[in-house]
Amino acid sequence: MATYTRLWLLVLFSQLLTGCIHPMSKKTEYCVVMTTCPTQLEADTHARAIIEKGLGACVQTSQIQSHYQWEGKVQTENEILMRIKTTCAKYSDVEAYLVAEHSYEVPQIIQLPITAGLSEYLDWVKKETK
Repeated sequence: MATYTRLWLLVLFSQLLTGCIHPMSKKTEYCVVMTTCPTQLEADTHARAIIEKGLGACVQTSQIQSHYQWEGKVQTENEILMRIKTTCAKYSDVEAYLVAEHSYEVPQIIQLPITAGLSEYLDWVKKETK
């Protein structure tokens, strides 16, 4: 039993360090939505549309290499990672846009909370996503 308790405490401490849980979790207004695209052209198209529609204030793109299993085979692909800065209130609209417009059958669409940030930057995000 003592080993289980130590293991649980280690997992809890690890989660606290990585930010995966927040002991005094407060509701946040802001988030980053992450998705990947097969090409820079598709990512640029989505980025422009997301900004023009007021769904996100800023979209950053980076080249990455992804490793995953799909339809029973391990895949390695070059992709473009998109990081969309928005408000939590706009998340469902961003998700709906990506589901409708993305070329992948099952796109990665995940929401990460922004628990702190420069207040002037966060005010700008809110203003641009109204």
